[in-house]
Amino acid sequence: MSASQISSSDVPADVPTLLVKIFGKDRPGITAGLFDTLAAYSVDVVDIEQVVTRGRMVLCALVTEPPPGLEGDLRATVHSWAESMKMQAEIISGLGDNRPRGLGRSLVTVLGHPLTAEAAAAIAARITKTGGNIDRIFRLAKYPVTAVEFAVSGVETEPLRTALVTDAARLGIDVAVVAAGLYRRAQRLVVMDVDSTLIQDEVIELFAAHAGCEDKVAEVTAAAMRGELDFEQSLHARVALLKGLDASVVDKVRSEVRLTPGARTLIRTLKRLGYQVGVVSGGFTQVTDDLKERLGLDFAHANTLEIVDGRLTGKVTGEIVDRAGKARLLRRFAAEAGVPLSQTVAIGDGANDLDMLNAAGLGVAFNAKPVVREAAHAAVNFPFLDTVLYLLGVTREEVEAADTVDID
Repeated sequence: MSASQISSSDVPADVPTLLVKIFGKDRPGITAGLFDTLAAYSVDVVDIEQVVTRGRMVLCALVTEPPPGLEGDLRATVHSWAESMKMQAEIISGLGDNRPRGLGRSLVTVLGHPLTAEAAAAIAARITKTGGNIDRIFRLAKYPVTAVEFAVSGVETEPLRTALVTDAARLGIDVAVVAAGLYRRAQRLVVMDVDSTLIQDEVIELFAAHAGCEDKVAEVTAAAMRGELDFEQSLHARVALLKGLDASVVDKVRSEVRLTPGARTLIRTLKRLGYQVGVVSGGFTQVTDDLKERLGLDFAHANTLEIVDGRLTGKVTGEIVDRAGKARLLRRFAAEAGVPLSQTVAIGDGANDLDMLNAAGLGVAFNAKPVVREAAHAAVNFPFLDTVLYLLGVTREEVEAADTVDID
């Protein structure tokens, strides 16, 4: 589906106007032909909207009334022209412009694999029940998921998001609700968690496998999940189990790291659209520095495994990157990038990411625990990281077009 719209200055409500609607098989020259036909009657264009779906066009033009005595001739001429183009025409008389959109404007992005009619009906009904009006619907992508964007007015963003989240979980779809406005396209910094977000693995577990202590690391992780240890305590306890491991294991772990499907596409597209991209991790710089170089990231920060005389000491050095630390780093990256915090995007999957997700202008929970999904601004529960692009209003066509642009 494609759509375009042009609006002129406001037309007084009592000024007679005509809505000219043309529909039929799309072909080159229809739009030019209609306005060439209308031009003979000295009308002004108030509004235009065109939609093409599977080769079928609907073209609507709202124009001022022609000079006295010419409306009948205009109608006959438009119908005759439409017939010659094997199209159908409908002309409706009225007054003034379209009614103004209600206060409170949001963009609702719906992701489905597939997107069922039941889900679309439920989302549309819920929007109506909240007092919202659907002004426009636009498909962003058809793969790897179907992504559709609803432009909604008449209800504030937060209550609309709250209302739609419950339905999304029940319907097995993802719904993201963000305030409409220029800031959405102006977001120029994206910061991601690493383990189970940018990559499919937990880096500490990869190291533990080489040390033969996977079970002990898992026990410490479980204790942290139960709240018996905070992140810093669990980090030190798990890293201590790696003491004595040969430093050559770092290269082995780097080679074992598996990027999440869509990660390269996400980063490549963001970079070519002018975004800056960074990662923060409770893992280790020995891996994140490599990812930064391989993927062309602008920022990267993580904990650092101490290595002395070619072996891991079982300790970490420097500032610990924990839950609060990730939020601090987001702010630091934003300041260095010259990007307001309101124009940042954070992506993560765990409770350790919550402060960062809440601090960002848009926090996205990626295949996350329920508590994280509920707290984030938006959630993606599909295993493709590049679906986050659709939450930013980037279409699949723009993703593909970005592949043809060289990065400086």
